[in-house]
Amino acid sequence: MRFTTYLRAGQTRLGLVHGDQVIDLNDAQPQVPADLRAALAAGTDLAAAAQAALTSDAPRLSLARLTLAPLVPEPGKVICLGLNYFDHAREGGRDKPDYPWLFFRGKSSLIGHGAAGVLPRVSEKFDYEAELALVIGRDVPRHVRQADALDHVFGYTCFNDMSVRDYQKRTPQWTIGKNFDATGGFGPVLVTADELAPGATGLRIRSRLNGQVMQDASTTDMIWSVAETIALLSDCMTLEAGDVIVMGTPAGVGQARTPPVWMKAGDTIEIEIERIGTLVNPIVQEA
Repeated sequence: MRFTTYLRAGQTRLGLVHGDQVIDLNDAQPQVPADLRAALAAGTDLAAAAQAALTSDAPRLSLARLTLAPLVPEPGKVICLGLNYFDHAREGGRDKPDYPWLFFRGKSSLIGHGAAGVLPRVSEKFDYEAELALVIGRDVPRHVRQADALDHVFGYTCFNDMSVRDYQKRTPQWTIGKNFDATGGFGPVLVTADELAPGATGLRIRSRLNGQVMQDASTTDMIWSVAETIALLSDCMTLEAGDVIVMGTPAGVGQARTPPVWMKAGDTIEIEIERIGTLVNPIVQEA
């Protein structure tokens, strides 16, 4: 099944994607929360809700005409991995890390499919990163076994970890360069885990800048798998329903090219993951 989050009268709404149409789950079944994180936290059986929505008389909306929001508009946590593909670590002059490089993103950095990524006034070193993201479907107990970790994943989507490279390198911590407003593309749809291979392995992942392929890899190339990552994080913290984990990017980023390729106003960046979809964001200059 596929879900999306869209805007109606300025409020985020949870929709079931069926072909090129969207059915608002709360319209179909008022007991279903209108927010993905709230629905997951409440333990809502979204598969059953989706089946009921398909036979309901709720309006069918055109997906192409909706304004999409970040899939989880206000996640409790967005945990991102750096250097999680062997080739990306090498192109940055690093060996395989002994432990994942981790940083957080805040909600004000997130944007939906079709929304503009904002090139900040203070930098011209604005880069793209194609990434697989997952949404936790139910709380993960501390010290979960890898063998059980994937049971807690609700679904997968595309993410663009747009990065302000000079700010990223100003401190040993990457957080500041990863949290400029409107730099985290997130969507357009969430594909439930049962529709993909365990851990979303074997999927082609690409970025295209103005139609030119910049990154082209497979999610099988990740250093730490989804299950390993969840298990490692559970040693440290409680992962809760609606939390997001962003799984790192493959080689081909702009800063590693000769000469470097930076996104500029007027560009369009696309992130495509096989069997999930394509996330598209235009780039605009900060006013």
